[in-house]
Amino acid sequence: MTVPSVDMTGDHDLTPGPHQLTLTTDDGLSLEAQWAPPASGGDPVAAVVLAHPHPAHGGNMTSLVTSELFGSLPGRRCAVLRFNFRGVGESTGDHGGGEPERGDVSAAVAAMAELNPGMPLVLAGWSFGADVSLAVDDAAITGWFAVAPPLRVLTTEQLVAAQDQRPKHLAIPEHDEFNPPETCAPKVADWHNTTLEVMAGADHYLVGKTSKLTDALVGFAESLSWRNQG
Repeated sequence: MTVPSVDMTGDHDLTPGPHQLTLTTDDGLSLEAQWAPPASGGDPVAAVVLAHPHPAHGGNMTSLVTSELFGSLPGRRCAVLRFNFRGVGESTGDHGGGEPERGDVSAAVAAMAELNPGMPLVLAGWSFGADVSLAVDDAAITGWFAVAPPLRVLTTEQLVAAQDQRPKHLAIPEHDEFNPPETCAPKVADWHNTTLEVMAGADHYLVGKTSKLTDALVGFAESLSWRNQG
């Protein structure tokens, strides 16, 4: 997959967010986005890109899990960026079923790498956003954090992260309606450098469980930071 030439406009200062951004994909679409820097105090841990759930089912960058992570991560010393996929909100274009959306994620990754040079970069998606994120290979990505990935939006061959040596952490709700732990584990058994964490008591939507999810993501990000320092 080609890395886009990203035209990034918006507010890039380091005051508390959110700051509005417009990302431009390699096929010329404009994506609505927001980013927030880490809260002051201590060294930054990581930069995190968030990809939202399925647009056809109402998913957007303000959906529950995406919003909760966007709101909580700056206070945990992480920069964070969220965006609307093509055809969602103020983003131009039309929903493409997953394949074209890989370019949207690439634009967000490139933007976040520019905003936070030298920081570990975590690509984190929820549901549809998780599957699309696992299909994006970009040198700027330090690791993938996939929340409730259905592992059926794109083909197995398109999930390029599976055989990548960089770390992957799958947060699987105990009672996920689409891909629970007992069906997910066999699917990822041969993935490289991959851990699977069961989110106890949670279903696909993680209502009431987002604080535990934040803890898991920050723990993963911290492990990447330690690895970079080593």
